[in-house]
Amino acid sequence: MSNDQKIIKNKLGLLKLAERLGNVSEACKVFGYSRDSFYRFKELYDNGGEEALKEISRKKPVVKNRVAAEVEEAVVEMAFEQPAYGQVRVSNELKKRGILISSGGVRSVWLRHELETFKKRLKALEAKVAQDGIILTESQVVALEKAKLEKEAHGEIETEHPGYLVAQDTFYVGTIKGVGRIYQQTVIDTYSRVAFAKLYDRKNALVAADMLNDQVIPFFEAEDVPVLRMLTDRGTEYCGSREHHEYQLYLAIENIDHSKTRAKRPQSNGICERFHKTMLQEFYQVAFRKKMFSSIEELQTDLDQWMKSYNHERPHSGRYCYGKTPMETFEDAKSIVNEKRLDKNLQLVAN
Repeated sequence: MSNDQKIIKNKLGLLKLAERLGNVSEACKVFGYSRDSFYRFKELYDNGGEEALKEISRKKPVVKNRVAAEVEEAVVEMAFEQPAYGQVRVSNELKKRGILISSGGVRSVWLRHELETFKKRLKALEAKVAQDGIILTESQVVALEKAKLEKEAHGEIETEHPGYLVAQDTFYVGTIKGVGRIYQQTVIDTYSRVAFAKLYDRKNALVAADMLNDQVIPFFEAEDVPVLRMLTDRGTEYCGSREHHEYQLYLAIENIDHSKTRAKRPQSNGICERFHKTMLQEFYQVAFRKKMFSSIEELQTDLDQWMKSYNHERPHSGRYCYGKTPMETFEDAKSIVNEKRLDKNLQLVAN
């Protein structure tokens, strides 16, 4: 509900309550308005209906203080041409073109057009590209690419379909007496939120690669959906020289690109972090209070049952799930994968 709608609802409620009680004073006490306000609202409503009850802003722009239309247009155009420039630099660049405007004037124009932050200028540029199909300059491409990397580094992940970006992380489960330390390799499809989890007694490159080879890649191959890119942190189990690192070698063999999060920022892989919190609350904290586990295999059996429920039965509120389960989201989005696959499209053209 917008702010205008809330204001109209309150004023309309006052009028209706006064009519129902037959007492203006009592209605005004309930809603916290004066009698003068009541009669003013009533007159507005009688003459113009609900729309007349909108709050009228007393702020009026001082048009004579605004810059000329052509100057304002130049400032807006500069926001698209060089979205990374600050207001001081924009002012200076426009002065070189013979357009005089202060840095404060630049900011005032930006505020009127909702371009006052770098993020908003980039968003406006993306919308302009989508709408007009313009060819980007080198500086615009650099700005958009930088913004994309910043989003990924802060957990704002761009993903287009299942398999487009898959996130992997290591989760320390705990230490069980007689078993030792237990680590979990977690993999999540960032689009559908379909998740995989496998337990190990160590964390290294070999188990990270084993997780993909044992559960993840077979699943995607069975669904005929390729995995294009993996997102991990910079842990030693994920990063190293390809020639001597099992995980890097496995990604190279499977032709999967590798993206890494910003160092010392666990929130960069926010999807895995959020899943681990859910798993800790809904599975591990419950399971360890109900049962004593004597082996990793025994715990893995119960974990597999919970993962099946998570993927197939539990509704998810993820960006693309809309309350569906992860597997329902995955199945519904497979058509997007087929539309974007070059190998299949080329094969259809050849036939």
